[in-house]
Amino acid sequence: MIGVVVSLGTTANEIREFESPTLEQRYYALIEELRCPKCQNQNLEDSNAGIAVDLRGQVYEMIIAGQTDQQIIDYMVARYGEFVLYRPAHKQSTLLLWYGPFALLFIGAGIFVLIMMRNRRTAKELDG
Repeated sequence: MIGVVVSLGTTANEIREFESPTLEQRYYALIEELRCPKCQNQNLEDSNAGIAVDLRGQVYEMIIAGQTDQQIIDYMVARYGEFVLYRPAHKQSTLLLWYGPFALLFIGAGIFVLIMMRNRRTAKELDG
């Protein structure tokens, strides 16, 4: 019961008013895209950690101040590192992160084809 009351209190404090629906959409897009620095796999929108609450407020203030999405993202990355991004930038240090799964898929498919060809050749030798 206490958890419900605390939860309701936190939600009530975070009611934000925007000048336009566009600003509100930007806010929600950003807090969905930015990861909570304290939580492993939660974005700012889903996290109830204190830092997530603070960062949601920071994002709101920066939007109201007229900063662009990229300026807000750059600020968060400068302060918390690329960990706060669910989609890290394409650069040399993240190439394996972006393309590693595809490389593993192609390698696995190649191994599968080689095994199938070897099995087919072995079956023909046994038959003939």
